[in-house]
Amino acid sequence: MTQRRSPGIHTALRWREGRQLSRLEPTPVLRDWLLHTGSLTRRVQQACAGRFRVRVEMQRWARPRLDEYRALRLRFGRIALIREVHLLCDEQPWVFARTVIPVSTLRGRQRRLAHLGSRPLGAVLFADPHMQRGPVEVACIRPGSKLFATAVKGLKRRPTEIWGRRSVFRLGGKPLLVSEIFLLPDHVKA
Repeated sequence: MTQRRSPGIHTALRWREGRQLSRLEPTPVLRDWLLHTGSLTRRVQQACAGRFRVRVEMQRWARPRLDEYRALRLRFGRIALIREVHLLCDEQPWVFARTVIPVSTLRGRQRRLAHLGSRPLGAVLFADPHMQRGPVEVACIRPGSKLFATAVKGLKRRPTEIWGRRSVFRLGGKPLLVSEIFLLPDHVKA
């Protein structure tokens, strides 16, 4: 019997806790970026010797991916606000970020999350002294994955694999899932 997938649901990636990484995967510099618990936006801004900016690729109401439903403990079939951006240094993509915000999170003060425009989400998250962050999970993402295709779209040189991390953040006790996929150029150091 063949199992049918619902429209908008994609094969789940294998996300695992960051502490489960072996010393051989990935490179030490990339491991340092993956396991960094501070603001990634701030870290990219500090490492970028040129002009930093956020380019919004997409923001719309849609169904999350199956692994995102599970991470957020969101009832299957619910829609969420999904925002995809690239963090750029001198117009070169360094990070692809995908944020999934449940409808219930966008009430009260968190309504502002739906109106970020090209402002970085990290600035909002890390400015809130009551923000809570769940464990960092990591994944190696390879061609054939929809997330891989979306993250590397527009890159001049396509990597053979990319690494990403994700965490569930809570603002006012309300969850949102932030996935960050690293496209850092080779010259970037820890």
